[in-house]
Amino acid sequence: MANKRSQKNVKSSNSKTSSIGVGKKRASPAVSSGGSPAKRPKVDHRSHSDTAGLVLAVGEGDVGQLGLGPDVMEKSRAGLVAIPSKCIQAVAGGMHTVCLTVNGDVFTFGCNDEGALGRDTSEDDSEMTPAIMNINTKFVQISAGDSHTAMLTNDGQVYACGTFRDANGSIGLTDKGPETRAVHLPCPKVIIKIVSGSDHILALSEDGFVFSAGCAEQGQLGRIAECFATRGGRKGLHHLLKLQQVHFQGTRTNRKPKFDDIWAGTYVSFAKSTNGDIYAWGLNNYYQLGTGDMENKYVPTLVSELPADKKWQCIAGGQHHTIALSKDGEVYSMGRGTYGQLGLGESSTNDVTELTKVASLTEKCSSVEASSSVSFALGTSGKAYGWGMGTCKQLSNGEEEDQFEPQPMVGKQLANKEVLTVSSGGQHTILLAREKPDSGDQAGSG
Repeated sequence: MANKRSQKNVKSSNSKTSSIGVGKKRASPAVSSGGSPAKRPKVDHRSHSDTAGLVLAVGEGDVGQLGLGPDVMEKSRAGLVAIPSKCIQAVAGGMHTVCLTVNGDVFTFGCNDEGALGRDTSEDDSEMTPAIMNINTKFVQISAGDSHTAMLTNDGQVYACGTFRDANGSIGLTDKGPETRAVHLPCPKVIIKIVSGSDHILALSEDGFVFSAGCAEQGQLGRIAECFATRGGRKGLHHLLKLQQVHFQGTRTNRKPKFDDIWAGTYVSFAKSTNGDIYAWGLNNYYQLGTGDMENKYVPTLVSELPADKKWQCIAGGQHHTIALSKDGEVYSMGRGTYGQLGLGESSTNDVTELTKVASLTEKCSSVEASSSVSFALGTSGKAYGWGMGTCKQLSNGEEEDQFEPQPMVGKQLANKEVLTVSSGGQHTILLAREKPDSGDQAGSG
C-alpha cells in the first residue's frame, strides 16, 4: 500500500500542551528491548490529572484519525469516539490520535505508515477505529507528533513508537530506525512531563532539567549547533535521537535556572524557569518566538515578549504562530496571522511581532492550544473556542470559512458537556469532555 503521507499535503502538528495525566497509580515494571530498567519513585506534575471524560473528534479523517470507522471521512461538528474506558488524556498527532484511559492503557487510531500507532494494523481498516496498544506497563501521560507517539510511566520513564522526520524523510526514532512497537527511550533523570512537537520530544526531569530528542533542523532541540542540525552532521543521527540535556545560559537574577514546565510547538520549544522566565528556541521565521527578530534559535533564548510577571500558565506553538495564557486567564498571540489564527480580527492578518492580547475573548481561560494554522482556548466555564483556518473543519462550528476571532465550538455532542482539553493535529481536532453535573451521565448521539 502506498504511503498515506505521500497522498496529501499534510499540515504539521504540534505538542498537545493541554494534555492531562493521572499520576496516581503505580505502573507495572516497564519492559524494553534493552532489559528492565530499575524501579524509580512515583512522579507527579501539575499537568497530571485523574479527571476523566469522553473523547470527541472533528475535522478530516480519511486515514482514520477521527476514530469513527471507515465510513466517516470528515465531521464538521464533534462526534463521539467509542473507547471502552473513559479517558484522562486525548491528543492529536499529525494524522493519528492517541488516548490514555483511566486504567493507564493507551488506545490509538489513524495513520500507521511508520508505526505511530504502536500496534498491528495489517487487517483492513483496523487503523480506523480505536484499539489498545499492547505493552506491559501503565502510563500517566502521552504526547503525539507528526509520525510518533510518546508515553510516560508513573515512575518517570519515557516510551515511544513511530519515527521522527526531517525535510528529507524519516530519520528514525532510535538508532535502529522507525519503531513499530513502543520502546524505552533511556534518560539519565526521572522524567515528570513529556511534550511533542511535530518531530521532536521534550522531557522535564523532577529536578528541573530539560531533555530533547528528534529533528534539529529548525533548532527545536536547543542543544545542536546549526552546523550539525541536518541529521547530526559528522556526529551522526545518534546525537539527535538520544534524550540529552538542554543547557541554558543564566540571567542576572537566575544564574543557574531550573525549570518547572515545558511546551512544544510544531517546530519550536518553550521552557519556564522556576522564577517565571520563559526561554524559547526553534523556528522563528514569523516572529513566533517573541525574541524581536526572525532568526532561528539553536540554543535557548530568554523571551522578552513573555515577561515573568505575567506568570504564564500555558504556551502553544502552531506552525508559524504562538498562543500564550497568563495567570489571569488572558490569551495572547504573536506570529503569522494570515488565516486568522492570531484571533485579532479580520483586519489584523499581517505578521504580529509583539505579543498581543486577544481582546474579543472575554471569558477567563484555563488552557490554550495551537497547530498548523488554528488556535483554541478553554474557558473556565468549560466552553471551548476555536479560530483560524476553517478548511479542514477543525473548529467544530459547521463551517469551512476561516475564523478571525474566537468562536465557540458547537455540536450536539458538546451541548451538555464541559470541555476538559483540546488537542489539534494536521487536519483534525480531538476534545476530551465530560457531562455537566446537571445533564446526566449518558452521552448523546450524533
